[in-house]
Amino acid sequence: MQGKKIYQEKLFSDFRLSDRVAETNFYYRLKSVLHLDFLYKKTSTYYGRSGQRSIDPVVFFKLCLVGYLENIISDRKLIEHCSMRLDILYFVGYDIDETLPWHSTISRTRQLFPEEIFEQVFIHILEMCIGKGMVKGSTQAIDSAPVKANASMDSLELKVPSQELEAHLAAVRHISHRDKEVFRKAKVDKSNREQKTITANKNQLNSIVARNKNWSKDQDRRPGSNNKGSRYTSNKTHYSPTDPDARISVKPGKARKLNYSSQLSVDTATHVITDIKAYHADGKDNQYMKDIVDRVQRRLWKSGFQLENVLADTGYSSGEVYAYLESKGIKGYIPPHGTYKGGPDDFEYIQSEDHYICPNRAIVPFKKVFKDYRTQTLKKEYRISSKICRDCPLSLSCLGKTAKEKKFSVTYYREEYERNNARLATPKGKVMKAKRQSTVEPVFGTLTQFMGLRKINTIGIKQANKVMHLSAMAYNLKKYLKFTEKRVKSEAKALAPLFFEKLVLIQTLAFILSTQIFEISTSIFKIKEV
Repeated sequence: MQGKKIYQEKLFSDFRLSDRVAETNFYYRLKSVLHLDFLYKKTSTYYGRSGQRSIDPVVFFKLCLVGYLENIISDRKLIEHCSMRLDILYFVGYDIDETLPWHSTISRTRQLFPEEIFEQVFIHILEMCIGKGMVKGSTQAIDSAPVKANASMDSLELKVPSQELEAHLAAVRHISHRDKEVFRKAKVDKSNREQKTITANKNQLNSIVARNKNWSKDQDRRPGSNNKGSRYTSNKTHYSPTDPDARISVKPGKARKLNYSSQLSVDTATHVITDIKAYHADGKDNQYMKDIVDRVQRRLWKSGFQLENVLADTGYSSGEVYAYLESKGIKGYIPPHGTYKGGPDDFEYIQSEDHYICPNRAIVPFKKVFKDYRTQTLKKEYRISSKICRDCPLSLSCLGKTAKEKKFSVTYYREEYERNNARLATPKGKVMKAKRQSTVEPVFGTLTQFMGLRKINTIGIKQANKVMHLSAMAYNLKKYLKFTEKRVKSEAKALAPLFFEKLVLIQTLAFILSTQIFEISTSIFKIKEV
């Protein structure tokens, strides 16, 4: 007989979420291993003693983690999504007839808690991974990626100079009207006076003027030059009133955007994230290396690990970084820039005397140490007397037509560069390069494509740092549960220690038995002789 289902809501029902969520469900298993009760004590100082009760801090962090596990960056969509999922309701501790917190409560609580709270939760999850044996600690791969800020390039405004505005515009008159135009005026200017004031020195402003000349001359021939937003922008001359901490950055083949720089450290054993932080996108990667290594080394040391190797790409290359890693007793595997040269071609360096020998066998002595104002790095200058160069038969090919003496500069950290290059040339160095490429780059791809880090949905670098920590927490939790599942399925690994103990016991018993047999046989032999 044909069936027909008639739905009618019951006034009373006997329903338990734990019965409806399977034990193999991701959030069911996550609820059993993730314990965040320590947050009650850590966050108690941020609440008053009267008024309405706020959202439970444990529930807040669980909802945030769900957002990044489900790749949802909107708080409003997150609440809508969670209310429709029985397993998520069970994970956060809400029944089907309970109303989830309002979406604005998530935003306000995220602003209430400082960065330290988010970092402590991240460390707690990292310690869970360490307890499972997922972290080796000796080798860390470091990389960076730009993450889109919650601000538009159309809202950029010109920075106010310390001098009168008209005088400044006259000095940089090559900036066109299109560059000064604001296409989308911000409702509220959230920047302070320091953020909207030009801090560039005279040399930097002169270089900006030159670039603006070339831009105004060539922009008609550029792709997209007729678009509304085609203009030359720079962090030296423009700022975002919507998010003053966001910076203009660009990667080859991609458009200029307002971004944050996400610096990531990954353990090479099972690709667990050991550190993540948001930085300004206009800085160089090598400027952040010391801060990253200090934090990672301190964190690993507390867990009983010693940092031995650091893997990074060319963006982290600098003499200061090499010298810093050596002072810490850490081996760096960081390829140098293609512009690095240990000295002029065909010149021989004598390390003991700190001078060069030219192709004509003349000595080029060291003269002074100076700081390059463009790169802000220390360099050593070597210069030979013009009297020696004047009588040299190779002077025309060596000096050219205008120079009278041979003068060149070399990085102050030449020896550190050479030791690093020697490490990279070894078989281990090649293995480390392949390990870096297969470790940290896939992790960044996962975070940006599947863990809600494709865009920052908050304002300010402190809030961006919280977002990055939450994304890294979600990633580590997924790795943790997968690692646990593999341990359960693979009985051989689980029984290996027990099998080893039994094998040792059997060998010991066999040795004792063989000794006793030898003693008995010896006694019998003596009795026969008697």
